[in-house]
Amino acid sequence: MPWYVIYTKPKSEIKTAQRLEKIGVDVFCPVKNEIRQWSDRKKKFTVPLFTSYLFVRLEEKDRAIVFEVPGVNNYLFWLGQPAIVRDNEIDIIKKWVNDDAIEDIQLMHLKAGDRLIIKKGAFKDREAVVQKIGKRKCKLILPTMGILLEAKLSEVCASENYRL
Repeated sequence: MPWYVIYTKPKSEIKTAQRLEKIGVDVFCPVKNEIRQWSDRKKKFTVPLFTSYLFVRLEEKDRAIVFEVPGVNNYLFWLGQPAIVRDNEIDIIKKWVNDDAIEDIQLMHLKAGDRLIIKKGAFKDREAVVQKIGKRKCKLILPTMGILLEAKLSEVCASENYRL
Protein backbone atom coordinates (compact mmCIF):
# COMPACT_ATOMS: atom_id res chain seq x y z
CA MET A 1 0.00 0.00 0.00
CA PRO A 2 1.35 3.46 -0.81
CA TRP A 3 1.82 6.36 1.60
CA TYR A 4 -0.20 9.46 0.69
CA VAL A 5 0.27 12.99 2.01
CA ILE A 6 -2.75 14.67 3.59
CA TYR A 7 -3.08 18.42 4.04
CA THR A 8 -4.74 19.25 7.38
CA LYS A 9 -6.14 22.31 9.09
CA PRO A 10 -3.37 24.31 10.80
CA LYS A 11 -2.39 23.18 14.33
CA SER A 12 -4.61 20.10 14.15
CA GLU A 13 -2.11 17.56 12.83
CA ILE A 14 -1.72 15.47 15.99
CA LYS A 15 -5.47 15.39 16.80
CA THR A 16 -6.29 14.54 13.20
CA ALA A 17 -3.75 11.71 13.25
CA GLN A 18 -5.33 10.32 16.43
CA ARG A 19 -8.79 10.47 14.86
CA LEU A 20 -7.56 8.71 11.72
CA GLU A 21 -6.02 5.95 13.86
CA LYS A 22 -9.38 5.47 15.62
CA ILE A 23 -11.08 4.66 12.31
CA GLY A 24 -8.32 2.20 11.40
CA VAL A 25 -6.13 4.23 9.05
CA ASP A 26 -2.36 3.64 9.19
CA VAL A 27 -1.09 7.18 9.85
CA PHE A 28 2.34 8.71 10.47
CA CYS A 29 2.66 12.16 12.04
CA PRO A 30 6.36 12.88 12.65
CA VAL A 31 6.81 15.11 15.69
CA LYS A 32 9.64 16.94 17.41
CA ASN A 33 10.02 18.35 20.91
CA GLU A 34 10.47 22.09 21.33
CA ILE A 35 11.20 24.08 24.43
CA ARG A 36 9.58 27.49 24.50
CA GLN A 37 10.56 30.10 27.01
CA TRP A 38 8.46 32.80 28.58
CA SER A 39 9.70 35.41 31.01
CA ASP A 40 8.83 33.23 34.01
CA ARG A 41 9.12 29.64 32.76
CA LYS A 42 10.11 27.16 30.09
CA LYS A 43 7.71 24.60 28.67
CA LYS A 44 8.29 21.55 26.51
CA PHE A 45 5.91 21.03 23.56
CA THR A 46 5.48 18.23 21.06
CA VAL A 47 4.91 19.78 17.64
CA PRO A 48 4.56 18.28 14.14
CA LEU A 49 7.71 18.14 12.04
CA PHE A 50 5.74 19.08 8.91
CA THR A 51 3.17 21.79 9.57
CA SER A 52 -0.29 20.87 8.23
CA TYR A 53 0.82 17.53 6.73
CA LEU A 54 0.27 13.88 7.67
CA PHE A 55 1.19 10.65 5.94
CA VAL A 56 -1.45 7.93 5.55
CA ARG A 57 -1.05 4.42 4.21
CA LEU A 58 -4.09 2.93 2.52
CA GLU A 59 -5.36 1.42 -0.69
CA GLU A 60 -6.28 3.79 -3.52
CA LYS A 61 -9.91 2.62 -3.38
CA ASP A 62 -10.09 3.60 0.32
CA ARG A 63 -8.72 7.14 -0.08
CA ALA A 64 -12.11 8.82 0.55
CA ILE A 65 -12.33 7.47 4.12
CA VAL A 66 -9.99 10.17 5.45
CA PHE A 67 -12.59 12.87 4.74
CA GLU A 68 -14.82 11.39 7.46
CA VAL A 69 -12.39 12.83 10.02
CA PRO A 70 -12.55 16.50 11.08
CA GLY A 71 -9.32 18.34 10.31
CA VAL A 72 -8.57 16.77 6.91
CA ASN A 73 -8.58 19.34 4.10
CA ASN A 74 -7.34 17.44 1.07
CA TYR A 75 -4.66 15.22 -0.36
CA LEU A 76 -1.43 16.79 -1.56
CA PHE A 77 -1.26 16.52 -5.34
CA TRP A 78 1.78 16.29 -7.60
CA LEU A 79 1.36 16.58 -11.37
CA GLY A 80 -2.40 16.10 -11.09
CA GLN A 81 -2.14 12.88 -9.05
CA PRO A 82 -2.18 12.37 -5.27
CA ALA A 83 1.42 12.61 -4.03
CA ILE A 84 2.89 9.24 -3.04
CA VAL A 85 5.81 8.87 -0.65
CA ARG A 86 8.02 5.79 -0.91
CA ASP A 87 8.42 3.46 2.07
CA ASN A 88 12.16 4.12 2.26
CA GLU A 89 11.53 7.87 2.53
CA ILE A 90 9.11 7.32 5.43
CA ASP A 91 11.74 5.07 7.06
CA ILE A 92 14.37 7.80 6.65
CA ILE A 93 12.08 10.36 8.30
CA LYS A 94 11.35 7.93 11.17
CA LYS A 95 15.08 7.31 11.72
CA TRP A 96 15.86 11.00 11.57
CA VAL A 97 13.15 11.89 14.10
CA ASN A 98 14.54 9.25 16.50
CA ASP A 99 18.22 10.19 15.98
CA ASP A 100 19.67 11.91 19.04
CA ALA A 101 23.19 12.36 17.61
CA ILE A 102 22.62 15.90 16.34
CA GLU A 103 23.87 18.60 18.69
CA ASP A 104 23.91 22.40 18.92
CA ILE A 105 26.70 24.59 17.57
CA GLN A 106 26.84 28.00 15.95
CA LEU A 107 27.54 28.16 12.24
CA MET A 108 29.13 31.41 11.20
CA HIS A 109 31.09 30.33 8.14
CA LEU A 110 28.21 28.81 6.14
CA LYS A 111 25.93 30.94 4.01
CA ALA A 112 22.70 30.42 2.11
CA GLY A 113 23.29 28.54 -1.12
CA ASP A 114 26.25 26.45 0.12
CA ARG A 115 26.09 22.78 -0.84
CA LEU A 116 26.63 20.17 1.88
CA ILE A 117 26.91 16.43 2.22
CA ILE A 118 25.37 15.11 5.44
CA LYS A 119 27.98 13.02 7.23
CA LYS A 120 25.90 11.09 9.78
CA GLY A 121 22.38 10.21 10.84
CA ALA A 122 19.41 9.06 8.78
CA PHE A 123 20.28 11.34 5.86
CA LYS A 124 23.92 10.19 5.68
CA ASP A 125 25.66 10.86 2.33
CA ARG A 126 22.73 12.92 1.01
CA GLU A 127 23.41 16.28 -0.61
CA ALA A 128 21.76 19.33 0.94
CA VAL A 129 21.64 23.04 0.14
CA VAL A 130 21.73 25.58 2.97
CA GLN A 131 18.62 27.74 2.87
CA LYS A 132 19.03 29.68 6.13
CA ILE A 133 21.50 29.80 9.03
CA GLY A 134 20.40 30.63 12.57
CA LYS A 135 22.30 30.76 15.85
CA ARG A 136 21.57 27.12 16.70
CA LYS A 137 19.77 25.71 13.68
CA CYS A 138 20.26 25.44 9.98
CA LYS A 139 17.54 24.99 7.37
CA LEU A 140 18.60 22.62 4.61
CA ILE A 141 16.91 21.64 1.37
CA LEU A 142 17.32 18.01 0.31
CA PRO A 143 16.73 18.37 -3.45
CA THR A 144 16.65 14.64 -4.21
CA MET A 145 13.83 14.12 -1.69
CA GLY A 146 12.09 17.47 -2.18
CA ILE A 147 11.99 18.32 1.52
CA LEU A 148 13.09 21.14 3.79
CA LEU A 149 15.00 20.01 6.87
CA GLU A 150 15.67 22.04 10.01
CA ALA A 151 18.58 20.65 12.00
CA LYS A 152 20.85 21.36 14.94
CA LEU A 153 24.30 20.53 13.66
CA SER A 154 27.12 18.67 15.40
CA GLU A 155 30.13 19.55 13.25
CA VAL A 156 31.15 21.06 9.94
CA CYS A 157 34.40 20.32 8.14
CA ALA A 158 35.75 22.70 5.52
CA SER A 159 36.47 21.17 2.13
CA GLU A 160 35.37 21.71 -1.46
CA ASN A 161 31.90 20.84 -0.16
CA TYR A 162 31.06 21.10 3.51
CA ARG A 163 30.32 17.83 5.24
CA LEU A 164 27.89 17.74 8.16
